[in-house]
Amino acid sequence: MSARKLFTLFAVVLTALLLFAAPAQAASPHFKHGGSPVCTVTTSGSTSSTTCTAVITGLGNQDLLATVTVSGFAVYLCQNNGGNTAPGQNKVLEGPVTAPTFIPSDAIKNGNLTLNTNAVVLTAATTVSGAAAGCPNPNWTGVQPVLTVTSISLVIEQPPGTVIFSCSASDPNGLTGSVALTC
Repeated sequence: MSARKLFTLFAVVLTALLLFAAPAQAASPHFKHGGSPVCTVTTSGSTSSTTCTAVITGLGNQDLLATVTVSGFAVYLCQNNGGNTAPGQNKVLEGPVTAPTFIPSDAIKNGNLTLNTNAVVLTAATTVSGAAAGCPNPNWTGVQPVLTVTSISLVIEQPPGTVIFSCSASDPNGLTGSVALTC
């Protein structure tokens, strides 16, 4: 066989190997119609729980990490040594609190995933100093907190370390019930 034919044969074999040796993973992640991230915020007194859902398609065959971060504030009643209460004047910042949800690659079927995150629990301290709560003097104590969630962040990575979505919602007056995130 001549050197030219041998070179041509080698070039054809090499090209075939490059084209067919490993199937291409054309990942183009996006949210399905009606599947954009929505978080549910449930608050009771000094505690809130936040979970998020989304329906994603176009994912690759790699593990996925979804991280939800929640922040807010608590408002306390001021209580003196005699047990009398008055409204506190300050918003006491709470959080941020973060909860990761790890999804192994074998849970992603044909590039599709219905994401349900782990709950993020934000809790206000039972009591705070009178100064922190905005009470009339240092002899008072902040008690009976009422928690308000003001911001939610959802970061989705595939593979972990590579951000494919960064979504959030915030409202200084509070987020409750179903909250649609903007990505």
